[in-house]
Amino acid sequence: MADPPLSSYIMDEETLKRKQKEKLKKLMATGGNPRPLRSLFFLSLKNPIRRASINIVEWKPFEIIILLAIFANCVALAVYLPMPEEDSNNTNSNLESLEYIFLLIFSVECFLKIVAYGFLFHADAYLRNCWNILDFVCVSVGLFSVAMDAINHLSGVEAQVGEKGGGFDMKALRAFRVLRPLRLVSGVPSLQVVMNSIMKSMLPLFHITLLVFFMVTIYSIMGLELFKCKMHKTCYYTGTNIIATVENEKASPCAQAGNGRRCTINGTECRAGWPGPNNGITHFDNLGFSMLTVYQCITTQGWTDVLYWMSQRA
Repeated sequence: MADPPLSSYIMDEETLKRKQKEKLKKLMATGGNPRPLRSLFFLSLKNPIRRASINIVEWKPFEIIILLAIFANCVALAVYLPMPEEDSNNTNSNLESLEYIFLLIFSVECFLKIVAYGFLFHADAYLRNCWNILDFVCVSVGLFSVAMDAINHLSGVEAQVGEKGGGFDMKALRAFRVLRPLRLVSGVPSLQVVMNSIMKSMLPLFHITLLVFFMVTIYSIMGLELFKCKMHKTCYYTGTNIIATVENEKASPCAQAGNGRRCTINGTECRAGWPGPNNGITHFDNLGFSMLTVYQCITTQGWTDVLYWMSQRA
């Protein structure tokens, strides 16, 4: 019996790879959740409600609609203009009304996915995926804020302009709306790959951070040993507590001996009692401020001033 041609093996391998890619794409599009035998303990795969939910969730246009809704919500958050004293305008009022539409869309999406894949109590449930947890938190906080607004309205508790009402303050909960742009990551599989890579790189970056912290500590201890309590002398007018400075110049350290800066203005002397440069922030008197000064030099922001001050006190 003749062996099958090589082309048939190639076709079979290509078909298998195509099916595997389609399966992987399908899992990523649904948050990595395959179909469990039952969801919510009583909805089987043959249940018409669950079958309809699965068909809707795995329908490609549905995914596009959700992505467009997320993008539109990002634009609405960017356009919204917070105002003091609970003031508002027509644009903000319209955006607040539009917020209910976005919340309805995201709530329907969350409900359909829970029905399709289950909620929590199996290996591949909706809340077993970290991106779905983000979606669920955004929806839950939004629904809770709407419910509390309705309760406050029905109970007659209204916040007055410039005053806090007696009801529950919803500003903190409304701040969770800034998390909604992150839902773009959960809707685009390629962004999920990027975010997962970033999360996996956090541990090596943490090791680098420890190394930098260790080096800053070493240099801070060196500065502590060499320059402790040497940044608090400056030029004063003799017999007064008035700092003597040249016009358009700030006070700087001085030295009574060595190669440091001398007080050249007549009737002045170099003595202690000055808090130090930058209102007493830049010095090496203790480890904390010493590390802060070293960090300032590492960032190259104002490091020349620190060099100048130290040379004046040398």
